[in-house]
Amino acid sequence: MRKTIVVLGATGKVGGKIADILLHQGHNVKLMARSEDLKNRFRHTKAELFPGDITDADLLTAAFQSADSAFILLPPNFTAPNYRAFQREVGDAAIEAIKRSGIKYVVNLSSAGAQLHEGNGLIAGLAEQEVKLNQLKDVHVMHLRPAYFLDNALLNINLIKHRGINGTTADTNHPIPMVATSDVAVVAAEALANLDFTGKVVRPVLGDRNYSFSEITGIIGKSIGKPDLQLVQFPARQAKAGMISQGISENVAEDIVNMETSLKNGIMNYQQRTAENTSPTSAETFIREVFAPAYQTA
Repeated sequence: MRKTIVVLGATGKVGGKIADILLHQGHNVKLMARSEDLKNRFRHTKAELFPGDITDADLLTAAFQSADSAFILLPPNFTAPNYRAFQREVGDAAIEAIKRSGIKYVVNLSSAGAQLHEGNGLIAGLAEQEVKLNQLKDVHVMHLRPAYFLDNALLNINLIKHRGINGTTADTNHPIPMVATSDVAVVAAEALANLDFTGKVVRPVLGDRNYSFSEITGIIGKSIGKPDLQLVQFPARQAKAGMISQGISENVAEDIVNMETSLKNGIMNYQQRTAENTSPTSAETFIREVFAPAYQTA
């Protein structure tokens, strides 16, 4: 049955893929993003577009009204001087809109590691938002907790291309679950369309298996014709300085470093892997089909 579904962050890594799936399935889709790409990307579709700021509770309310379900998230803002304050502003606007509109089904993009409220960098704000959403009465909420995104490897294309190395501040040999955002989008789209969850539930999406960053680097190297590609573990101070030099705020850089260095403590390995939370896309497939083409055209 056709549903009316709202997707926030519709030009993002996950939201854009959800939008594509739902439009292909013939649902009535309302898309919101502040990016100018929203109109360019979806102008030839039947989607109803809501360009604007995701902190605008009035605009969010208008989008949520008469909808069957909504995908919400706390999008990145790498220049925010206080990232937790930004996360709270976005999250509170969404909650206010949920209350005003009366929407009953919400899929919230959280993260593996959101069982902890401190010591996990950026993820702590997602944990806080889960708690706030859990206080809503008569609203069914699915908290998607995907593992570390394989897509994050795309951020290192310039480093690999111009310096001939891959790099991370995380422990290089500690395996963690990693997932392609395409797999996360499939799970989210199914929940948004089927409305087959009740109450407040957590849904992990863990990828096909666990990988270390060393293993990922080896897979990348083979795929791009650099089998000897080396992985460098950057000291936290150096990594933070490098991010700040690229325009990332000091507070966000600190949170990113704290998140990556906390991985060795097992924050991403909390959820037991099952057939239900294992998704199909392997790192080899992602790197061959997504990373390598992006690397070659960069």
